[in-house]
Amino acid sequence: MNCANCREKACAKGKDCTEIAEEAKTAYEEDAAEVLKSLRVSARIESRYYMKKTRIEELMLYAREMGYTKVGVAFCIGLETEAEKLCTILSQHFEVSSVCCKVCGIDKSHYELERLHKASAVTNRRVTGTETIQEVEAMCNPIGQALILNKEKTELNVILGLCIGHDLLFTRYSDAPVTTFAVKDRVLAHNPLGALYSGYYLSKLREPARE
Repeated sequence: MNCANCREKACAKGKDCTEIAEEAKTAYEEDAAEVLKSLRVSARIESRYYMKKTRIEELMLYAREMGYTKVGVAFCIGLETEAEKLCTILSQHFEVSSVCCKVCGIDKSHYELERLHKASAVTNRRVTGTETIQEVEAMCNPIGQALILNKEKTELNVILGLCIGHDLLFTRYSDAPVTTFAVKDRVLAHNPLGALYSGYYLSKLREPARE
């Protein structure tokens, strides 16, 4: 498949280029109650609020129309201010559980993970008698975030700025369906599409990779 380079997008007019339409329909119908309800709610939001509602408004509309009452938020510590605002808004309509990425405080050394703050890790060493203690640099813990929200029995989980890879692990271990409110991009103010809209960045990205 190479839909990205297709100029016609004839599927939008009903053409099946794949011959798996019936297989897809069967998959939708295997869990018809939940899946078809989600399809109908999404279509209703698109139809009635196209270009009228922001993502956060659509998120609340979707959760409400799906009948969800318990929403989980898994957020990056770097977006703690945004997480507080998001949870305050969601809490007006739902029971909200939120979990920070550093939950459990597991040191990176436990899995021999590369540290972010290499210099400070050395300068922050302190000597107690003959023992040298290195400051803890907690790892991100997406599986822990998922396990906690599973215990909270959330019905919908929202990702807010988890690192690439961590978002995948969180989604894999979450019992509840997962949607993303914001994707992390430390360079582009969490707007990864900015790299595609900028000629400067596109030129950089199209350069041959350097070893």
